[in-house]
Amino acid sequence: MSELARKSGVRRGWLHHSLAAALFAAAFTSGCAKPTAGLVSGSITVDGTPAKSGSIAFFPVSGKSFTSGAAVVDGKYSARVPFGAAKVEIRVPKVVGEKKLYDTADSPIKPVLAEALPARFNDETTLTIEVNPGENHHDFDLTTK
Repeated sequence: MSELARKSGVRRGWLHHSLAAALFAAAFTSGCAKPTAGLVSGSITVDGTPAKSGSIAFFPVSGKSFTSGAAVVDGKYSARVPFGAAKVEIRVPKVVGEKKLYDTADSPIKPVLAEALPARFNDETTLTIEVNPGENHHDFDLTTK
């Protein structure tokens, strides 16, 4: 075996062992990362009735973490939300009319939707929550009056 072949074999062996060690360390430490979000779930009622459909969004007050949200289905929601204080926006649609999709006699008709909630629950929200590690339960009993 030539001197060059012997040296390159040593290098390759060292490189393979180093690469394997680095991959093992990356895999081992990635499982130990600290969570940054908690599970937030609950119910949403409007004037005492569960919201049939809609959406809920969470915006970090600090502005330093990600926003999140979820669909509201039959008055229930569940979302992963960053730890800390969050502004909450809730939107619930209501049908206010209908409109033809095409200008023909046999055109399908689609509902025209509008926001059912006052702006204080969405565009000008006054709702906030504090999200802690683990599971967080927050119910929202909203009134339109």
